[in-house]
Formats: sequence, structure tokens, C-alpha cells
Amino acid sequence: MGVIVAREDRVEGGHLLRFTIDNAAKLNSLNRALAEEIVAAAAPLAEDADLRLVILTGAGERAFVGGADIGELAALDQTSAREFITLVHRCCDVFRRLPVPVIARIDGYALGAGLELAAACDLRVASSRAVFGMPEVRVGIPSVVEAALLPQLIGYGRARRLLLTGVTIDAEEAQAWGLVDAVAAPDALDTMVERFAETLLAAGPQAIRLQKRLIRDWQELPAEAAIARGIDIFAEAYATDEPRRMAGARFAEMRARRKERG
Repeated sequence: MGVIVAREDRVEGGHLLRFTIDNAAKLNSLNRALAEEIVAAAAPLAEDADLRLVILTGAGERAFVGGADIGELAALDQTSAREFITLVHRCCDVFRRLPVPVIARIDGYALGAGLELAAACDLRVASSRAVFGMPEVRVGIPSVVEAALLPQLIGYGRARRLLLTGVTIDAEEAQAWGLVDAVAAPDALDTMVERFAETLLAAGPQAIRLQKRLIRDWQELPAEAAIARGIDIFAEAYATDEPRRMAGARFAEMRARRKERG
């Protein structure tokens, strides 16, 4: 049990990182020890200036994260419940607040805390055998913390269906709802994830970091303040030569194409 962090220095301008939650014998379910290890391993990534992308997944083929450890849930009291769920929140929030995009690679179950963790990521790519749900009400507790992100992803109606009934949905329905961005056969899942990664890595590293920060601000600010924040971020982009360099290269490419067409 633990986390596996594999850094790959193979991308332009830095590296991507593969982060694997490994508790495969228990569907990668989160207990206190594993949750603390996840936070400890992920938090320092925010200071990695060369990091471009994180791909988050669960070990094995049965689950992304199957939820919180049911044995620990059954043993909580009112005081320890607050401590435990705060730790689950920290597991999700550490990825949501990373300055670079996080892709959730989902194979198998993404239930409860696992779906909350996926919702905290920027993009979600699932295998066709993935299963999604928020079954907490069926064991006597409400769905909380990053479950609050679900209405923004799928709307309040569908969020209510998941949260109030505890039903599960398959990958096809999850994609139709907008809960996941793409679905692939299990043997093609990694190829699909790589396609998304390539698209993200083709963008300007600085622009991507600024865009993720702005999207997070949009989630928390009223409309007028969110628009004003965008003006600040746009100006901040020109603190480096990235816009002039990349836009200049694109403009030169467009001129060359027009010239070829006569």
C-alpha cells in the first residue's frame, strides 16, 4: 500500500508525472495512512517549476479509487469523523490546487471519495468498464467535501440523482452527462490519456498554469469579479516572452500558408 510517483523527463519545457494510488487489494480505498501519504507526496509538486502535467490513477484494473475505507468509516465518532473527512478533502484539494493540469485516468470503480478525487482533477478519461457513484447515503452518511464540485460538472439534477439515491452509472452514461471527457476500451485507455496529454503539452507552459489558476478563480468569484480577474491574468501572461514567441511563430506560420496559396 502506498503511492508511486514516476517522473518522466521527456516533454518539452519540463516533465510530466504519473501518480499512482496503490491499495489494489482494497480497490485503492482511502484510509488515514494512505491519505496522509498522498498529501505528503503531492503537496511538494506545487513548487516544481518544471512540472507540466500530472496523470493520476489507481493501481490495478479494478478501481481508480473505490471510496473511503469502510472499516474506518464504521469506527468513527463525531470528533474523528471531522478529522477523517478533512483528510479526504486534503487529498482532493492538493490535486485541484496544483498549478498544472491533472488528468484522472479512471479504470474500474470511482466511488465516493474516488469520484470526489476525480472531480477535483481537470480532465477525466475513463475505460469502458469504469463505474461511477456516490453511495455514501447507503451507509448512513452524506456525500460531502469535493462532492460540492459535481453540480458544476453535471448540473444539480444529475448530482441529486447520484447523491440522493446512491446509484452507480457506467462510463457511457458518465460521458453523456459530462462527468468524464472521453471513454476508451481498457486496452486503449493509455493511448487516449496520451492524446489528451499531448494536447495539453502543446500549449505554452506559462499559459496553461495561468489558465488553470483563472478557471479555479472563476469557480469561486461572482461574474464581474471573474471577468476582472481575467484582465489581470491576461496582462500577467506578458511578464514572460511566451505570448510574443508563440503567437509570433503562429503568425509566421499563417503568413507562410497564405503565401503558398498565392
